[in-house]
Amino acid sequence: MRAELLELVRLSENDVIKVGAQLSKKLRKGDCICLSGDIGAGKSVLCRSIIQSLQITPEEVPSPTFTIVQTYPCKEFEIWHCDLYRLGSSDQLFELGLDDALETEVCLIEWPDRLGPYAPKSSLWIDIEIDNSSRTLRFQASDTNNWKKRLENIK
Repeated sequence: MRAELLELVRLSENDVIKVGAQLSKKLRKGDCICLSGDIGAGKSVLCRSIIQSLQITPEEVPSPTFTIVQTYPCKEFEIWHCDLYRLGSSDQLFELGLDDALETEVCLIEWPDRLGPYAPKSSLWIDIEIDNSSRTLRFQASDTNNWKKRLENIK
């Protein structure tokens, strides 16, 4: 059961970018952020903001829709940005090496339902809903003790 930790309502795309920059400062090796929402809701926008905020020299961050996984070296860890939409089965995670990355790097997972039973219990789940041009972000986690303090100043 995931407990709701934070809800941010009526955000513009620029607000989502700011949230990503704030969240990037809270991440540690082994963190998994699971992002769900309809196509175009802002999952890749949030991931791009997190990645570029952590890079020494920010670079272009394309959506990994076709590559499935894009990796980005950062100062303290590597970021794995994954779009699992095209995955046929959660067993394919092993072919990608994602099982190891979930333990040792920071993983940003779009379409996390494809993780199946392999979703880390300590993951932070972010559901993004879009209504016209505003977005609602809902943050949930099973490990609320871990995430509650880390999300305190996200707004």
